[in-house]
Amino acid sequence: MKRFSVLAVLVVALAGAVLAQGSLLINGAGATFPYPIYSKWFDQFHKSTGAQINYQSVGSGAGIKQVTEGTVDFGASDGPMNDDQLKAYRAKNGSGILHFPTVLGAAVPTYNVPGVSTQLNFTPETLAGIFLGRISKWNDPAIANANKGVNLPANDIVVIHRSDGSGTTYIWTDYLSKVSGDWKDKVGKGTSVNWPVGLGGKGNEGVTGLIKQTPNSIGYVELIYAAQNKITFGTVKNSAGTFVNADLASVSEAAAGASKTMPADFRVSITNAPGKNAYPISSFTWLLIPEKFKDAAKRDTMKNFVKWAITDGQGDAEALSYAKLPKEVVDMELKALSKVQ
Repeated sequence: MKRFSVLAVLVVALAGAVLAQGSLLINGAGATFPYPIYSKWFDQFHKSTGAQINYQSVGSGAGIKQVTEGTVDFGASDGPMNDDQLKAYRAKNGSGILHFPTVLGAAVPTYNVPGVSTQLNFTPETLAGIFLGRISKWNDPAIANANKGVNLPANDIVVIHRSDGSGTTYIWTDYLSKVSGDWKDKVGKGTSVNWPVGLGGKGNEGVTGLIKQTPNSIGYVELIYAAQNKITFGTVKNSAGTFVNADLASVSEAAAGASKTMPADFRVSITNAPGKNAYPISSFTWLLIPEKFKDAAKRDTMKNFVKWAITDGQGDAEALSYAKLPKEVVDMELKALSKVQ
């Protein structure tokens, strides 16, 4: 009942704007990682308020680029904009852009190894070695030692990664940069990197498809894409030495510490977080909202949408394999909405 009462209030708040402009249309673009829940939210919001939010799932890099250039009203990214990107946005638009976390998710190592249906365990060193091209066989001791009793083939590993600018890539490479000095020095982190090995797929959807059709492959996708496509994904050894499966509880534990030390601009990394059962490749995902809107109706609609999404909208998160925002973060965001003008 609470959700419908909140949306009823939004209907009243937006009625004037919608009537004045016909069907209010807001355009956004960015991360594929949160697309399943954004799609659900935008559809529900449209049915309840009449305001239409059109979202292009084109990757975090493209989302940052489009919102900076002003071709969309808002962006979305799984990796926070860096200082240079924030400066570029301000230089072009004359004002800043704000980060609003929406949900929590996880990037998981997914694989297609014929004859192996067991959930495999991966150490940080193994994942870095595979994506650096140094571990090239499925029966390499680094993999075998963490998976006693599993009959691993002597087949070549086919590495699959994102071909587009990607927040999921940012999460993955941010993690690898924390756990591997060689990765940090040779490749580093970013929405796009120079991959040492592998084939590229566009979007979480593209990587998922490639893994499904490529024997002996391994890649990384957002948890919901692995779950929806019934792709096997492995556990990852965390900083406490525990092999952890990505699920709502382990992702929430990864965010527990950050929720108490969240910076005012919400730009934070929770990869390789402490905690016995924390999944180490977890992350917030962010909406990128301009500080200043030229169109007051769009401004008010976006503020109302964000307010709903981070409160009542959180009820949709877990069914889609996302973890809810910590209450402390929601409280901070509700106050930060006043900065949108």
